[in-house]
Parts: sequence; structure tokens; C-alpha cells
Amino acid sequence: MHSYLLSIDQGTTSSRAILFDRHGQVAGVAQEEFAQHFPEDGWVEHDAEDIWQSVLRTCQRAMENTGAAISDIAGIGITNQRETTLLWDRRTGDPLHRAIVWQDRRTGSYCQSLIDAGHEAFIQSRTGLLIDPYFSATKLRWLLDNVPGARERAERGELAFGTVDTFLLWRLTGGREHATDATNASRTCLFNIHTQQWDEALLALFEIPASLLPEVKDSSADFGQTEPHLLGGPLPVAGIAGDQQAALVGQTCFAPGMTKSTYGTGCFMIINTGDKAEVSHNRLLTTVAYRLNGKATYAMEGSIFVAGATVQWMRDGLKLFADASETEALARRTRAGHGVYLVPAFTGLGAPHWDPSARGAIFGLTRDTGIAEIVAAGLQAVCYQTRDLQTCMDDDIDANAGRLRVDGGMVSNNWVMQFLADMLGVPVDRPTVLETTALGAAYLAGLQLGWYADLDEIAGLWRCERTFEPNMPEAERERLYRGWQDAIERVKCPAGGEE
Repeated sequence: MHSYLLSIDQGTTSSRAILFDRHGQVAGVAQEEFAQHFPEDGWVEHDAEDIWQSVLRTCQRAMENTGAAISDIAGIGITNQRETTLLWDRRTGDPLHRAIVWQDRRTGSYCQSLIDAGHEAFIQSRTGLLIDPYFSATKLRWLLDNVPGARERAERGELAFGTVDTFLLWRLTGGREHATDATNASRTCLFNIHTQQWDEALLALFEIPASLLPEVKDSSADFGQTEPHLLGGPLPVAGIAGDQQAALVGQTCFAPGMTKSTYGTGCFMIINTGDKAEVSHNRLLTTVAYRLNGKATYAMEGSIFVAGATVQWMRDGLKLFADASETEALARRTRAGHGVYLVPAFTGLGAPHWDPSARGAIFGLTRDTGIAEIVAAGLQAVCYQTRDLQTCMDDDIDANAGRLRVDGGMVSNNWVMQFLADMLGVPVDRPTVLETTALGAAYLAGLQLGWYADLDEIAGLWRCERTFEPNMPEAERERLYRGWQDAIERVKCPAGGEE
């Protein structure tokens, strides 16, 4: 009898490997940060070998830390930073360029040309997405056009494209598997979420050869076996989902209307919309929540590019504190209405604004402003942005979610969670297991491997650690939010154009 599922959680700033038991409890974990590369303003890259080696090392260390042998592990689930784009040689597995990260904005002018040409409604109707540098298609096109010889080699079938999950799967299986799942495919801007197929018209529009693309499978599926020498023996890879969809599964938001918000490097709020691919009129995204037994479940999503990255910037860039754990005590030293607003548009604005040219700013500084006020403003920005998304979802589908399930590194901060509940005006539920992204990947693998009979069994494993009830007067809530809306308008560029 196997004791554990191994979950690979490959994120934007670090890779983690976590062993979960059958009850969804963490048995062992290892984590490793890796380098971020910023070659030009708005460009963000990762070294693909850093990603791969950090994943391999954390898997090995998580097993060592737990004392787990290969025979103790039933299989592997993978969850990953989405949209990040890689191109590699099919023969050698070597990347042709650093990975272009989801945050990267280098294709902004090309995206604007597509919008100006009137393509956005067509793209949204097939993919559920908007035209933005965020998604993989324009990044892949940039690689084909800017890496010498890449387009010619792609036309000859010598190259492979993938998001991070696909690259890891390729490496784990020794190049035998070139596949992804429907959630990751749905973030490329090349996948028709209604037909569940790569879309020929979109491939033609973005000038992408079909030979580059991976096979698209269910989120729980047979993704092949790992090379025996990597972890001490072969293991089946049985589940894959993009990080935010994996978190939705980890939070067991399986019923339409259930909503979760994850606070990692960015912030992503997703509401399950069931078998309906609801279209947003407020520039939110329609996406695949998960696909099981060939049937897609859909979701509406709002994407905030910078959440926990704000804390990282205040720590490493401004040197306001030495460790993120200090932020709660700092924030408690000031009142909620301190008058300072920090807009963290370091790589543009995500939903619902979608302004790649916006840049960050701090407003409301006075002689009384100190480190505590700036730190509090950085934390509050995450809550204000979540309110932006909540307002849009309520308008789009009359969501009126009675409560919100939260996860990610930032939710351990009680001050932030209380302000979030106050700003949203709904109870905020924090689960006992905060590693819900990795947990979702493990659950998906467990479904494929027969650990769990169905989603109902998985839903029964969710436990709430603490609920934060809103207690801020409505007038104060609205006054603070109006100040945020004013700050947002100040950083926007006219019509999303260059300054």
C-alpha cells in the first residue's frame, strides 16, 4: 500500500515538492528559490535549467526529509506557473532561449496591433481570453521570430513548445511524453475551450506551426512514467493542472458559485461556473477549471500580476524589513485609513484594467509617513485588487459569493486577511492546509490512480482553520476603496498606450 502522493509545485520564484498522505495532509516538503532575470524594462525570464534542477532537487529532498522510499509513493501530480513559455530541441531537450515568464510584457506593441486590427472579440470567443502579453501565444511567436533559425527549425518539426508543466513532463519522462492538460492549454491563447482542441484559425493568426504543440489530456490522466534514475525508480505522472486551477481543486470548489483566491507571487480569484463558459463583460477571463473524463468544467478568473511580489519588493528592493513575517507587526502599528496607497503595477495592470504600460506608484505620502504605513499600503493593495475582481464577477454573473476561500503564502498574515474580509464585506475562510495548489495536483493524481473515488470524496477532506468576519463599517470601507480607485486611475496610460 502506497503512503504518499508526490506533488511538484513549480512556481514563479521557487520550486516546491510536497508529499501528501491520503487525507491531504503534508507529510514532507522541500523548497528552493531560483534566479529571476530582467534583461530589459518589463521583461522577465527564467533559466529553464534552473527550473528543472530545482524541481529535481526538491523532489529528492522531500523524499529524504520524509524518509520515503520510491515504493512508498503512488505517483506524481504537477502544478505550475502558467503561461510561461519554453521552446526546446526535440532531439536534445535543450531550450533555445530562457523561458519567457507570464509577467513578461515584451509583446505589448504586437498585442496592441492585434487589438487595433479588431481581433480581440474573435480571440475571446474561442479562448475566453483577452489579447495581452500575459498569454503564451505572443511569447511563442516572439521566440520564433527572434531566436536565430527558430522559425525554420519549427517548420521542419525539430522543436517543441510547452508551458512549464510540459517541459517538466518531457524531462521527467526522458522526452517520451510531449503533453499538457486542458487547464494549461486554455491559457495559451491557441486553444479553443469550446471544442477542446488547438484552434487552426488561431495558429494561423499567431503564425504558430502546429507541429510545436503538445497533446492535450484531461487534468487526471496517464502522463507516462518518470525515468527510473531520477528518483530511484519509475513513478507514474497522473495529474497536471495550472497553479490556479490546481488551487481551485485543492480548495474543493467543485460546485458552481464556489470561489477561491490565491495569494502567491500574483493573486488569482476564480469562481466555478460549472459546465457554462460564462463570458465576462468586465474583462475577466473565461478558463477551463479542470477536465475530467473528457468533460470540461469552466471558471471565470481575475488575474492580478503582483501580490506577494509586492512584499518581496519591499523586502529586497526597499529594504523595509528583513523577513516577510515582520509585515504583520508593522501593519498593526498603523490605522487602516492611514491615507497611503501603493499601486504595485510593476509589470503593468492585470484584470480588470489590462494596461501593460501602467507602472507602480505610491500616493498620499506626508511627513508622518513611515515604514509601517508603506508596508500596510503594500499589503492593502492586494485586498483592494481583490475587491476590483469581486465587483466585476458580481456584475458579470451575479455571483454574490457568500464567502471566499483563500490560500497562498500571504494568507498566514492575519492582519491582511481581516482587512480582506473588511474590504469584501464577506467572510474569508482559511483552510488548515495552505498548500492548496500542490494539494490540488495531488488530488488530481489521486483520482487517476484510484486513491479517491470521486470529487465528493475529496470535498469531504477540506477543513477550515479560521474564518475572518467583516467588521468595518460600510461607509469606511467605501471611502477607502474610492481612494484606491483614484490611485489606480493615476497610474493608467491613456487607452493602454505607451507614455
